[in-house]
Amino acid sequence: MKGQMEEQKELVEKAREAYNQGLKKCPHSIHLWLLLEEKAGQLTRARAILEKSRLKNPKNPDLWLESVRLEYRAGLKNIANTLMAKALQESPNSGILWSEAIFLAARPQRKTKSVDALRKCEHDPHVLLAVAKLFWSERKITKAREWFHRTLKIDSDLGDAWAAFYKFELQHGTQEQQEEVRKRCENAEPRHGELWYAVSKDIENWQKKTGEILVLVAAKLKNIF
Repeated sequence: MKGQMEEQKELVEKAREAYNQGLKKCPHSIHLWLLLEEKAGQLTRARAILEKSRLKNPKNPDLWLESVRLEYRAGLKNIANTLMAKALQESPNSGILWSEAIFLAARPQRKTKSVDALRKCEHDPHVLLAVAKLFWSERKITKAREWFHRTLKIDSDLGDAWAAFYKFELQHGTQEQQEEVRKRCENAEPRHGELWYAVSKDIENWQKKTGEILVLVAAKLKNIF
């Protein structure tokens, strides 16, 4: 919390110092490692932080995922793919890794990758959500909607899934379908999801209700396809 307060005051070095102090006391805090990596400022330093974090916390899918994304953001797709292969060897049943792997693959290989993901993580909401997005990207509207429903039946607390479903209905659904997703989301009151958590914990949004957070998260979602 201290580091995040320093960040809000744009005191990057002080934030980094706070995260480092925290990691000396709590070397197994994945959240602290990820916060420190975000503030690294350069690729080589961020890479070193993540490598150290993986040594101290082996077989952690969140750290592997960020390592893959770091290389992908830098345009180093071959390294990202190599890291993803290693990550899936270490954590073969991780839904967050398989869901990322689907869209990391070249478009012609995505369907095959999704079949592999479902074989390993048949009931993981992140994988089901990725499959819904895959059908969405292929303009298979009915199938996409069906898989969004499957995802939320398994985990109605996954805010990112509600936001993706809402954005999908904004593009392809009727006003009634959009309203239905919004109301169901408000009733579910989701608390988790990578983007949902980031938006809902933002100080500017602390008084916003679930339906308002839904709209904000949906607007931030990028079409990864």
